[in-house]
This record gives sequence, structure tokens and C-alpha cells, in this order.
Amino acid sequence: MAITTAMIKELRDATSLGIADCKKALEETGGDFDAAVKILREKGAAVAAKRASKEAKEGMVAALVADDAKSAGMIEVNCETDFVTRNEDFQAFVEELRGEALNFETDAMAAGVADKVEDKMGTIGEKIQFRRNVKLAVDGIGSVASYIHMGGKVGVLLELGCEKEETIANPVYQELAKDLTLHVAAAAPEFLNRDEVPSEKVEEEQDIMRTQMKTEDEEKGKSRPEEMIEKILIGKTNKFFSQICFLEQGFVKEDKVSITDLIAEKGKELGDTITVKQYVRYQLGA
Repeated sequence: MAITTAMIKELRDATSLGIADCKKALEETGGDFDAAVKILREKGAAVAAKRASKEAKEGMVAALVADDAKSAGMIEVNCETDFVTRNEDFQAFVEELRGEALNFETDAMAAGVADKVEDKMGTIGEKIQFRRNVKLAVDGIGSVASYIHMGGKVGVLLELGCEKEETIANPVYQELAKDLTLHVAAAAPEFLNRDEVPSEKVEEEQDIMRTQMKTEDEEKGKSRPEEMIEKILIGKTNKFFSQICFLEQGFVKEDKVSITDLIAEKGKELGDTITVKQYVRYQLGA
């Protein structure tokens, strides 16, 4: 397969690496983008690669929490340009749709507001798309909190559980809920805990770790015992989990404290057991 300039540019945009490295990786993989990224990582390149979006999407994310905080809804509405995003008519329309967010179950709202969206397109003169919605409802004792970041670029819903109904009204609990939603917005965890991480993802990451260690040994002309490699692998895997799992991440306001420890500390202060049941993070266009 011929490696084109466009293919090299796409890989460069995703990895921030040089032309020569990207071209070589594509040649080695026959033009396979994902395989090329993997090769670059195995060679020790510090890559946090994500395939660049083919279509720039503007718009807003908005959320609504019920008065009793027992349920919440979040929506994403897209338009074509940032100019329309800043348009008061568009913002009022998103606010109108936000007001209906509790009336629809997850992924069921687009059909219910299709006529309104079509009418608004005629008024604004630009393509508008109701992209998605989610609704969370408390299971047991607890509450749902929301956070909207960067004027609607990122949105978070989070369900927090406890054992005492009176805990929910405590300012310590409410501040914790706010801090946790802020953390999700900023840190973008992929999973709640390590049990949710697919085994294939862990195995793939460990394969990359082994290859990196092998390359390091070859460059230094040495060979580490298998027992040592496995011990190092455990440490690297734990670090991997701490990067992608919400409960194992360092709190954005104090990264030496894990989210699990933060929740335990606040639970002790409240005299209650606090748990994160679930969370949803929307990033505009992602």
C-alpha cells in the first residue's frame, strides 16, 4: 500500500512525532493507522494518540438536575459553527431542550424533539443536530450531581450513594459531590474502577510494556530476569489503572490523594459510607 502525505500528516497530528518516524511506522504496518500508533508506543514514544475527528463539531452540552436531586438529565446539541454556538437564539433553544431532559430516558430524546430541531434549523439557517442524551436516576439512598465546564464544552453527571438520607443535605457531602464532578470533567477517566477495564485492553497495554522493557534491555546490552520483569509489570499496570480509572486517579485539587481515599475521608467525617455508583462525561463533539 502506498503511503501518502495525507496519511503521514494524520499520524503526525495524532502523535506529534516527526515525519520520518510516522512514515516508517506506516510502512511497517502497511498503512494501518492504529497499528502504526502501537509501533510508535512500543518504541518508547510518549504518545497519547487519538484519531483526529474528521468533522469539527460546535454546540453545547447542558444538564438539568431534579429539585430533589434524585434524577438528572444531560444533552448535547451540535451546530456547524462557533458563531451559532454564541448566538442567543441557539443558546435559548438549548436551554429549552435542557428543560425537557428529565422527560426522556437515555438515547430516547432525539426522536422526541426532532420537529423542534428542524424548525430551529429553518430559523437559524444552519444545520443543528440533537446528538445524544442521558438520564440518571438514584438507586437507593443518594443523589445525582452535575457540572458543566467551559461554557458547555464538557458536561458531567454523577450518582453518589450513601446509607443515611440526612447525609445528602450535609455541606460536606454536597461539596464532595461537586468536587467529584469537577474531577471527572478535568481528568476524563475512562472507567469507574479496574474491574470495568476490558481484559483485552489490559493485555494489550502489558504487551506494550514488555516490548518497551525488552527494547531498553537490548539498548543497554543486558537481560533482566523474568521474575524482575513481572514485578515491574505489576507496578506499571497499577500505574496504568491509576491513569484511566476514576477511583484510582489522584484528585485534581490534590493529586497525592486518590479519589478512593478522598471519598473514605469524607465518609468518615460524615459518619457514613459514600460510594460512586456511576458517572457520565460528555465532551462536545467527542
